[in-house]
Amino acid sequence: MDRRTIRNDFFRYIFANMISSIGVSVYILIDTFFISKGMGADGLAALNLSLPVFSFLNGFGLMLGMGGGSIFSMLYCRTERRETDKVFTNAFMAMLLIAALFETAGIFLSGQITRLLGADEHVFALSHDYLRTILLFSPAFLLNNLIVCFLRNDCAPKLAMLGTLCGSLANVVLDYVFIFPLGMGMKGAALATCIAPFVSLSIMSIHFLTGWNAFRLRLMLPSWSMLKEIVSLGLHAFFTEVSGGLVIFAFNSVIHRLMGNAGIAAYGVIANIAIVFTALFIGLSSGVQPLMCRYHGRRDEKAIKYLLRLSLITSVIAAIFSYVLLFVHTVPVVRAFNSSGDVSMREIAENGLRIYFLYMPFMGVNAIMSVYFSSEEKPHIAQMISLLRGTLLVIPAVFAAYLLRSIGLVWLAVPMSELLTVITAWCIYFFIRRKSTVSAGLPKPARRLSADM
Repeated sequence: MDRRTIRNDFFRYIFANMISSIGVSVYILIDTFFISKGMGADGLAALNLSLPVFSFLNGFGLMLGMGGGSIFSMLYCRTERRETDKVFTNAFMAMLLIAALFETAGIFLSGQITRLLGADEHVFALSHDYLRTILLFSPAFLLNNLIVCFLRNDCAPKLAMLGTLCGSLANVVLDYVFIFPLGMGMKGAALATCIAPFVSLSIMSIHFLTGWNAFRLRLMLPSWSMLKEIVSLGLHAFFTEVSGGLVIFAFNSVIHRLMGNAGIAAYGVIANIAIVFTALFIGLSSGVQPLMCRYHGRRDEKAIKYLLRLSLITSVIAAIFSYVLLFVHTVPVVRAFNSSGDVSMREIAENGLRIYFLYMPFMGVNAIMSVYFSSEEKPHIAQMISLLRGTLLVIPAVFAAYLLRSIGLVWLAVPMSELLTVITAWCIYFFIRRKSTVSAGLPKPARRLSADM
């Protein structure tokens, strides 16, 4: 095991992927900033009510991308090209099916979905404009996530990063143009966000035009067993993303009852900033994922353990630095999204930010452990970690806080859920290690005489 080579590859991959993930998350944050300037607290509340749909879009895209990318990476060095093409083709066909469902929802059910997400008469029109546009452009978001994940596993993390950054830059420029000079309001903000993945995909197409790609579409029938394996290995990423949307939905419901629309607007600021910091750790974990899968394919356990330790240390350091930075700059951060000067919203957001973001060190560890178990072909454990931190612990905690009528406990629900999940993940990890150590130390059964004759 060459630690220097592993370390260099690790930082090269995670840097590109962290920048790439943050770039994708900036789509929503830029919308938040410009919408707060153009449409005030009602616009922020409308945007926040639409965020769960983004979580489902990203969840399905990352499920197919991370699952397919993991299989592709394991097969990359030890099989023929047709097999890697089979992985990508099946992931692409599944993406088309999911995109068709989102399109249908956008055309026929956007109004019902907007009401289901909790929009009242004050914000329904704004939220519906944004949500319907996003749903109609859902294939672009799904395909973008799929291609980004495969490029990372095809030794092109820098190109994936460049594509997402260019998409984010286009979103920034178009947000301003559509909302202010053209006066398009929420439709303009949504349209700017929807154009961004097309820019990203056009940049990443260089990988195919130059012939560097080790995967492409082939004319073949879908394979149920392949699709099942892709979903199994990528389901933890789906749970991670979708659970974020379910948490936002639960928080919106509880906070609206406790604090009204001002509370939802304040939580909108917190949730959007959380998307960026969460992307930091998702980028770190997805960056180390190709390396863990590669060394698992080579059966190099020492390299995998070293990568795990390096990932966890990096994650905790990044989390502590991020929290201190955010804690010190809480007031200017909230002020940037409070153009109307709403005092109630400002107080709720400032208090919430300082408590809510205590989740970061624990969330980073959980993201790394999910990827570790997935790369070790233990997808059920990875899925359990994602479910625990995402829904099974946090949502009951939020509603318990509501019963106690405590907004402080609402903000603490996420950090406590992440902490309990960390404890669970490490108990499982040490149990598996102890079990494998005991198994390895058992004496081998003596060979029978007849076997030697």
